Amino acid sequence: MLHTRIPPARSVLGGLALWGVLAAATGYGFREAGAASLVLDLLLPLAVLAVAVPLSRRRPGAAVVLVNGLCMLGLADSATPANAHVLSLAALSCLLGARVAAARRPSLVLAGCLVADLATCAVLRTQAVWWFYALTVLPAALLLPWLAGRHWRGRRELVREGWRLARSLEERQHLVAERARLTERADIAADMHDSLGHALSLVALRAGALELSPDLTDRDRTDLAELRGTIADAVEQLQETIAVLHDPPGTETGAGLPVNDTVEDLLGRAVASGVPVRWERRGAVPTLSPLVERGMYRVVQEALTNAVKHAPDGAIRVRITHEADRTRVSVVNTAPPAGGPARAAEGPAAGFGRRGLTGLRERVTVLGGSLRTGTYEGGFRVTAVLPNQATARPGAPAPGPGTPPGAPAGPRGQHTGSASPSGTALHPAPDTDTDTVTSESAERLASVRSAARRRSAAAFAAPVVAAAFFVPAAVYLAWQLTTSVLPPSRFDELTTGRERAELVPLLPARAYPYPPDHARSAPRPPGATCEFYRSGRDLLDEVDLYRLCWSGDTLVAKDTVPANRPLDPGERSVTGRTGPS
Repeated sequence: MLHTRIPPARSVLGGLALWGVLAAATGYGFREAGAASLVLDLLLPLAVLAVAVPLSRRRPGAAVVLVNGLCMLGLADSATPANAHVLSLAALSCLLGARVAAARRPSLVLAGCLVADLATCAVLRTQAVWWFYALTVLPAALLLPWLAGRHWRGRRELVREGWRLARSLEERQHLVAERARLTERADIAADMHDSLGHALSLVALRAGALELSPDLTDRDRTDLAELRGTIADAVEQLQETIAVLHDPPGTETGAGLPVNDTVEDLLGRAVASGVPVRWERRGAVPTLSPLVERGMYRVVQEALTNAVKHAPDGAIRVRITHEADRTRVSVVNTAPPAGGPARAAEGPAAGFGRRGLTGLRERVTVLGGSLRTGTYEGGFRVTAVLPNQATARPGAPAPGPGTPPGAPAGPRGQHTGSASPSGTALHPAPDTDTDTVTSESAERLASVRSAARRRSAAAFAAPVVAAAFFVPAAVYLAWQLTTSVLPPSRFDELTTGRERAELVPLLPARAYPYPPDHARSAPRPPGATCEFYRSGRDLLDEVDLYRLCWSGDTLVAKDTVPANRPLDPGERSVTGRTGPS
């Protein structure tokens, strides 16, 4: 079923109002015309306007062409080219600029209208004043309102775009706040995993070791077993909480560390808790970046936690080797002795190692290093190679699970963000939404500036082009008016009955070519041809005309035609003489 688009009531009322104004102007012009035709000068224009006004909503160029056709009918008028349709042409040309964003097609429409107007003058061989009208008034009615309409449209677009960007920024602010909240949740999860999980693992290990002490009673062993079970339950609940709070891989930002805590302090606490740890440091200690120090801390902490959980009572060796431009951290744990208290880690073991090693790999990769893990001599080894100075570029993403150590993360090496091992964002990545807004704003600003430059160029070029037509036409018209002036003193010297050859020294170079209709229609002697001359040089006001009627080459009558009223037959005896003197 076809659906016809119904224009809103506001558009319909606006169209009716516009048609009413233009119809009133057309009616006024018809009333002021002397011998106007009811059909051609009133009914036809009203019908054309009734079609052009609603058509201007979807086809404004076609509406301009229709109304320009009415102006072309005015050029065919032998009395005057001017009519009230110029107002309609200007109004629809303004709507063309306001409703069409592009400039190419409207320019072609306007140029086509001007060519059609000039072609009409050429075909009809109109007088110079018709050409002047077609070269000045009609271009002004087409170009200037069109430029005004484009300026109006540009201002409306800027306002709409400003509000759209404001709403977009408001929405993105909400997204940034939500992202900050999720980042805080990830920080909490990482802190609980790295700090509290490590501590609980050590407590569980200590409880398991005490449970095997021969000096304890059965009641003490039962209490210690319950304590170890409680710790295991706490670790499981912690794991569930982390699963809820932890963001997908690649978004973990880390957690805070004690400001003055070092790797030595961490290893000392582990030894005090009964963990069999041996460690050594090789090479001269270079000046390490704070990021690298925190990274070393996290590597050792995570490796100790996993070793305590998965291989209790197994020997742990920690080796830190400093080289010229990098530091190598190696943590190796052996398998627990046969019959050892492996049950001490049964509770807290599930899942922590995978999540911790994944996060650890992310941190090391962000710092520009690499992490390798795997079995070694029946046990497990964690080896991290870190640069002495962090080389990660701001915005480098952490790799997802399963990314090989040292491999670039993300598609095509794209960088989305980096975080310090301490949980504080040391190199905050650019906000993608903010970059999008900035890019949109920059593109929109460039587009607006380009459009403004084009409109300014058009606004400058249009008067220049109009002047190229107007100035020569105005100069030519002024030349015609000034060279057809017959001074009153010379008019008085002219006497009827004399030959043209005798009167040539008194006559101007040429006759006035644009006498009004009442002067042309004034009675004249039978068989005579009349010429008109201006009585003054005033170019901005109408002056009286002198009429000289010739029969062959003999002056048979001379009259004065008032500027604003027809020649009264009774005035001849007062203002001039007829017949031979």
